[in-house]
Amino acid sequence: MIPHLRITVLVDDTARESRLRTEHGLSLWIEAEGRKILFDTGQGEALEPNAQQLAVDLGQTDAIVISHGHYDHTGGLPRVLARSGRAVVYIHPLAFESKYSRREKTRSRSIGIPERVASDLLERGHYLTFTRWPTRICSGVSVTGQIPRWATFENASGPFFLDEQCTRKDVVADDQALYVESRNGLVVVLGCAHSGVVNTLDYVAKLTGKRSMHAVLGGMHLAEASEERIELTCAALDRYRIGVVAPCHCTGMGAIARLRSWFGERVVDCSAGACFSFLQDFKGSVTT
Repeated sequence: MIPHLRITVLVDDTARESRLRTEHGLSLWIEAEGRKILFDTGQGEALEPNAQQLAVDLGQTDAIVISHGHYDHTGGLPRVLARSGRAVVYIHPLAFESKYSRREKTRSRSIGIPERVASDLLERGHYLTFTRWPTRICSGVSVTGQIPRWATFENASGPFFLDEQCTRKDVVADDQALYVESRNGLVVVLGCAHSGVVNTLDYVAKLTGKRSMHAVLGGMHLAEASEERIELTCAALDRYRIGVVAPCHCTGMGAIARLRSWFGERVVDCSAGACFSFLQDFKGSVTT
């Protein structure tokens, strides 16, 4: 029997239906190989009501993957952990660093993991797995851990800092992605791709030895990217013969429009309420 992969978008900046809440954040519900994995948790206000509307039982969560330590991806953690205390959290250790953002002529603001959330996580003991390196979640599903920055034209794409005075630049080294091996190719799930979409895809290709990817879903952080970077990103997606491109969250409307111009119907809606089903032929552990 061929296993089935199903990904439901629980939280995004936009929604497909008026009954669903929106917020600046991301959360995806992944059902794979009998496991239920929550990828990011949004800011925390939209997750539970949207999960209820979409018939997703957060109490059944087996694993939680945190793509990076920003508030719009970690705020919903306390509510999920209260519902599913057995869930193992996969997170890069640098996600716990203090993180700030400052735009020109504005005061800095904290954008890291909320303090109460960080405390809850660090108390989880053996239910907390640090993912500095590639790590398997279950058969056929892994997280990348820290992603090498080979493509020099990509950067963290934001005014990010490690201190309140904004003197120490944050390159968001804790950024990671999730990937699933399938019969049709790889399915790659991005949080914000602060490491860069191209760097992420190149690293997944290196880890798996695969040169084609069936689908890429999630935030691509191209809202403020140059036209050159967007073009190079499109070219990389083309090089990997992507079958489904599903951008959302921080990708930016201009970048999404360019992706649609390049890939046509292969670019699909990834707002809250969207659901993706893939027939899978899991091939076991890729990384340890």
